[in-house]
Amino acid sequence: MAPVRRKTVFTIIALALLMMSIDSTIVATALRAIQQGLHTSINLASLTITAYSFGFVLMLPISGKLAERFGRRRVFVASTLAFTLASLGCGMADDIYLLIVLRAIQAAGGAGFTPTATGIIVDHFGAARDRYVSLFGSIFPVGAMIGPIFGGYFVAYSSWRDVFYVNVPIGLVIFFLALRFIPHDPPPVDRARRRMDLPGIALLGLSLLSGMLAATVLGERQGGDDSLLGFLGLLLVAMLSLLFFFRHIRRTASPFIAPRLIYGHHFGAVNLVNMVFSGFSVGAMALVPLYATSRYGIDAVGSGTLLTAQGAAAMICSLTAVALLRRTGYHLPLYAGSAVSIVGLAGLALPPLVGTPYVWLAFSAFLVGAGNGAINPAMRNAGLQLAPESSSMLAALRTLSLQVGSIATISVVAAFLADQSNPGGILVWVYAVLAVIRLLALTLVKYVPEQRGAW
Repeated sequence: MAPVRRKTVFTIIALALLMMSIDSTIVATALRAIQQGLHTSINLASLTITAYSFGFVLMLPISGKLAERFGRRRVFVASTLAFTLASLGCGMADDIYLLIVLRAIQAAGGAGFTPTATGIIVDHFGAARDRYVSLFGSIFPVGAMIGPIFGGYFVAYSSWRDVFYVNVPIGLVIFFLALRFIPHDPPPVDRARRRMDLPGIALLGLSLLSGMLAATVLGERQGGDDSLLGFLGLLLVAMLSLLFFFRHIRRTASPFIAPRLIYGHHFGAVNLVNMVFSGFSVGAMALVPLYATSRYGIDAVGSGTLLTAQGAAAMICSLTAVALLRRTGYHLPLYAGSAVSIVGLAGLALPPLVGTPYVWLAFSAFLVGAGNGAINPAMRNAGLQLAPESSSMLAALRTLSLQVGSIATISVVAAFLADQSNPGGILVWVYAVLAVIRLLALTLVKYVPEQRGAW
């Protein structure tokens, strides 16, 4: 068997992850142009973002399962093709409803990248796999930073359709390079050709979909009592579906997700830390532009650049943490990174102590990003080392935990902000409460498995 060209394979994987992360932010800049171009309402145009979120979250665990059954390489290639073709369709769409459907398909393709990329590295990169997996944390902030820039350029000087067309040549390059350079999957040991657990997939899918719809209703909360009843009904469906899902996977011989990967020894702590430490922070930082505008009157351009400071810090500190991880282990960066993030969240809640409001907010956002970047490599590896053979599903569960934490944070805060004349004052308390939650959550670190050196 020919040796794996690690740098080439990682570059292919990194391009796919970068393309996905850019797409998750670039479309938001084109909403108004999409509304005008397709002669629709802003609410329907915004569903292009909601549909992407729905499709992404729903397909994450399914993509992880498919990768473990049919092979990481096959699912990676299929995901790339689906994402690319759906992007082409989005650019050509002349109807808002068709665009919404294609965005969900595009998200389904994008959801396959992280689980399969993680599995490919774990399978083929040997003792270097911990370092390469850790580098993922430096890719996503880059996409989050340049996505809005590209989107703004396309809207201003070209067409909103180009925010989708830009994925097509990149996706085709990734597709053909993946076929050429990504090695074939190792022979299955005890996994593949078991029947898919369709009841488990249906129950988890219903729970996630109902939960996300409940979060959307809670976030908008414009229908009075009817809206509240809708939220409670959807929340009940989500909770009952999740309850039956857990009951099902404990009783079936070949569950969709092994229960131990969700709440087993060490795994439960890792998933919870991912949700609280990273997911809550991602949701909180998405609200920073609104906070800067409503509390301090900073314009849209200035408030948007605050996220650039956070992204740059996350990238720099993630790379630094990768270099030191084998010596520091996992607990030290979790404690140190959390301390920095707590100071940053507290800084967002406090009035400017030095400099202008913009400088103070940029510094605070930088600290939150730095802290999150420092913990990312440790949290990516903490679960994987426990069950490398389930790397694709564990990567999917990690991303799912982040998404759930982020969506829950934004939805709850949006509900509090509904009909408020002073959103800036409410967000002060939001950042203060999140700082306290993060401080209390430090007690969870001791339950995360420790590791020094390669695994």
